[in-house]
Amino acid sequence: MLSAARDVMGEGWDVAAFSDDQDLLFMLTREDPLKMKSLITPRLTLIPATAALVQAEIGPQDLFSQALGAKVPENWPPELLVDVLPFFLEQLKQDPALVGWLSWYWVLRRTAPEEALLIGSGGFKGQPQSDGAIEIGYSILPQYQRRGYATEAVASLLAWVFSYSEATQAIAETSLENRASIRVLAKLGFDHTGQGSEADTVRFELTRNRYSTKGVAQ
Repeated sequence: MLSAARDVMGEGWDVAAFSDDQDLLFMLTREDPLKMKSLITPRLTLIPATAALVQAEIGPQDLFSQALGAKVPENWPPELLVDVLPFFLEQLKQDPALVGWLSWYWVLRRTAPEEALLIGSGGFKGQPQSDGAIEIGYSILPQYQRRGYATEAVASLLAWVFSYSEATQAIAETSLENRASIRVLAKLGFDHTGQGSEADTVRFELTRNRYSTKGVAQ
């Protein structure tokens, strides 16, 4: 699989694979964040948000679909994303090096003639902090929940972020009522560490030492 990835990427790219049995693969370059490639999982392609893509996302849906190369459901974006899109756009315009450290689009690959389909997104709240901590968040449209997509996508994001020595701990917060999100974090090895930063939320942590894609449940 690595050789196939290098054939696609060409010269000058770093290619790394995690857990061959789960086929978690990411491809990236550290020299130029704007050339960062997608993360490939068994069913999904995770595409890093750029300023151009977020700008398209805020605009007409058909133009966003064309820019992303995937069908965009009518109920996009998820409710949690509506208010943060302008923030993502401003951050990416100011600092293109944040590509990969904010949002990633989760695209479901489908057999032709069906189009690839945008089903969710997830990512980080910026680069790792001085203590190595980085917060991860995610959201998936209701009609695509309970199919294992979130576990699959977040596992790939963790593989990517822990490839950076600066990241030593992943943090996630979710509401007490969001049992599906709590199950995803449990499957991925996160520990419940107490109350979150807001009322009715809980905090989960996963250290680099504890992290292992071998523990991901599909």
